[in-house]
Amino acid sequence: MDLTGVTEVSDEDELRELIGHPLPQAVHKQRDALHELDRQWLALSPFCLIATAGADGRCDVSPKGDPAGFTLVLDDRTIAVPERPGNRRADGFRNILANPHVGLLYFIPGRGDTLRINGRARLVRDAPFFDDMVVRGHRPRLAILVEIEEVFHHCSKAFLRSKLWQAETWAPGEMAPRAVIAKTLERKDASLAELERYYGQEYEKKLYA
Repeated sequence: MDLTGVTEVSDEDELRELIGHPLPQAVHKQRDALHELDRQWLALSPFCLIATAGADGRCDVSPKGDPAGFTLVLDDRTIAVPERPGNRRADGFRNILANPHVGLLYFIPGRGDTLRINGRARLVRDAPFFDDMVVRGHRPRLAILVEIEEVFHHCSKAFLRSKLWQAETWAPGEMAPRAVIAKTLERKDASLAELERYYGQEYEKKLYA
């Protein structure tokens, strides 16, 4: 790629010249403990993104989803997120072992605003509260315990611009199906028919297996 003509922003003064300074209410809205409204949000949220970074600065963002309320509130400054069976890459987990700082973004379907939580994480292999994380008979083997340092709500501008929740803008069929992507990029030795079966109706049955 020819990057001729690209003008890079090199310091915060230049950044502020371009985008301006935040309003006082944006600066001061962060808190260090959960409010009752935050607890209600977590009880209604079935999905979040967890951002981590390793000791070398490499970043990862992992999606986490379960029935609404899957994130347990242990107290006003502590939450726990269960792990479920996945691809076992453990990119975010390895990052947490090296660098405990995490950022979480919680969604409620149909809502444009989001709940943001930043804090320090630990990996826990067992605890009494694991019994409260059982889904379809599956008790997690691992959970992320987060000590909250910052919590605040974020406005809906990104969702309004993207029209994310407006079904009339959805076009999932324009992108190749998951089986085709896997065949092309990841599992070239597998047959397309095999992958279509794998990612078909049987896939949901294996979510907690």
